[in-house]
Amino acid sequence: MLFSEEPQAILPKRSAVKIYRYKTKEEAGQRETLAFDPLTIEGAIYDLIHTSVDKTKELVEDVKKLGAKGLEDVAYPEETLHEILTNAVLHRDYSIPVDVHIRIFDNRIEVENPGKLPGHITRKNILDEQFARNPKLVRLINKFPNPPNKDIGEGLNAAFDAMRNLRLKDPEIIEKDNSVLIVISHQSLASPEDTVVEYLDNNNEITNRMGRELTGIKSENSMKGVFIRLNKRDIIEPVPGKSGFASAWQKKR
Repeated sequence: MLFSEEPQAILPKRSAVKIYRYKTKEEAGQRETLAFDPLTIEGAIYDLIHTSVDKTKELVEDVKKLGAKGLEDVAYPEETLHEILTNAVLHRDYSIPVDVHIRIFDNRIEVENPGKLPGHITRKNILDEQFARNPKLVRLINKFPNPPNKDIGEGLNAAFDAMRNLRLKDPEIIEKDNSVLIVISHQSLASPEDTVVEYLDNNNEITNRMGRELTGIKSENSMKGVFIRLNKRDIIEPVPGKSGFASAWQKKR
């Protein structure tokens, strides 16, 4: 993995990175929402990490998100992408014949690496404890020029801090039967109510669908509850003449 030009020839299906771009916000990507055939990134582990990060950043630049002033570019901290992808490649279970998967959705990035959390590491202590599944790999790659890892056990902490600095929610760590999934959502730490008010500061009205897209709320009823709470506080009111699927809200006049 460190010194072969193409280790994938020796370790097929367990040493590459697959990148998918799904044009959807749904929980699972489907074939019909794929923007193109999945990309396969190969090469020695040093190049594998840097190329995967660069390609992910390039694909994310094409993603747009509804914001307070209309469609806006989606920006994820480069440090978050770098640290999480580095962690996935260096600490994956190489005995499992599955590649690392990066799935780019319209509202999130998912990074899934083979193997459960190693040793005594759990979802609760992962930012405080250290355990290297592949210690030789971690130690040796740290000796390369501009190493992708600092080998001081603080990579994920840096990833979380970078998200918080942009006022985005923490990445979510999900341990599955044979893999670890990290979900990097582009969702603001602001309350849904604050998000709605900010949008109406720049726009005339907001619908339930727009509200869900802005806040990340999935349920129509939950989004309606946000509008009702703001209405009770005399901040917003229904747009006259609009009802049913066409109903909308505006700032109270």
